[in-house]
Amino acid sequence: MSSGGYQPYSSPQGLVLANPTSRPLLRRGLLVGAAVVVFLLAGGLMLWFLGKALGWHTVAVSAGLAAIPLFIVVPLFLWLDRLEAEPKRYLVFAFLWGALCATLGALVLNTGFLAVLVRSGVTDFDTAQVYAAVVSAPLVEESLKASAILIILLVRRREFDGVIDGVVYAGMVGSGFAFVENILYLGQAMTAGEEVVVAVFFLRCLMGPFAHPLFTAATGIGLGLGVAHARSTWGKAGYALGGFAVAVCLHGIWNLSASMDVFEPTYFAFQVPLFIGFLVMFGLLRRRESRLVGTYLSQYADAGWLTHSEVSMLAGLGPRRYARRWAESAGGAPAKAAMVAFQDTASALALLRSRVVTGSAGPTAQQHEAELLTQLTAQRAAFLGR
Repeated sequence: MSSGGYQPYSSPQGLVLANPTSRPLLRRGLLVGAAVVVFLLAGGLMLWFLGKALGWHTVAVSAGLAAIPLFIVVPLFLWLDRLEAEPKRYLVFAFLWGALCATLGALVLNTGFLAVLVRSGVTDFDTAQVYAAVVSAPLVEESLKASAILIILLVRRREFDGVIDGVVYAGMVGSGFAFVENILYLGQAMTAGEEVVVAVFFLRCLMGPFAHPLFTAATGIGLGLGVAHARSTWGKAGYALGGFAVAVCLHGIWNLSASMDVFEPTYFAFQVPLFIGFLVMFGLLRRRESRLVGTYLSQYADAGWLTHSEVSMLAGLGPRRYARRWAESAGGAPAKAAMVAFQDTASALALLRSRVVTGSAGPTAQQHEAELLTQLTAQRAAFLGR
């Protein structure tokens, strides 16, 4: 098996440590500050619009109803992310981007597209709404949601390991988008009576809670495949554009079926099998990641960085849970935190190694590998109390 030009380090000597200067902290502070400003502006504008259009009482009730699907959707994507958990701050960023920035941008651009069609006299208002739903909405909304994944990929390009990362971030941004969009639809339905509210809640929150997350998951898959397998910029772009095209098509079919009054047959004949297919794919992705962790960490065990019993523990969710309980019983919360960090770092190391093998890891892979090995050694010492 190819090793991408170098073998795993066989000893702790000569490790390249992380940048010790304040520049990384400064960059992180600037990024966090920029994100906070953007979210505050987008959130303020979105709240102003919802309050003006619906009234604050309606917004509060609609938000409570729209939050219910989140207790189903978000845990599914977090379950998928168990072997190498993404940092919470990036998951929150993805959710807030979908809930605030993507919804606000979609509201402005879709409304503008509809207005242009109507004012141009090309078509009547009802037909213009269909065009907006089938053409504008999929392109605009999937572009805005995809931009969150792309931002995270650029900021975390060394830690963005592949398809699961792309799917998890896509699920979070899609969940945020669906949450705020459902507030708007449910709020509008409340003006039409209780029966309409029940119908909209059933349609959007019970029948279609995974719609937006799964549409955007196609883009996440494309970006993840590009990271894991493409060796050139053009190859990465090709995978990303392919995934985005699938996301737009899935979104367009969903909206078209509702616009043409064939939603129910399309839902059961197309959307339900698609959803089941995604669930099967998620399970296969989890199994594949476990297999990759076991395969590539074995190389580090052969080189002396890990024991083979540690590799067996790291390759399975059950043994990982047992190890966390053991660490907590032996050293309390600090030891458990060190064990969790050890497990996440080991997974990141294995996935980096898999990208080295495929030739898609990039020129900084060896330095990143050294940093992960340094962290791994320190984390093991922490939970062992050394």
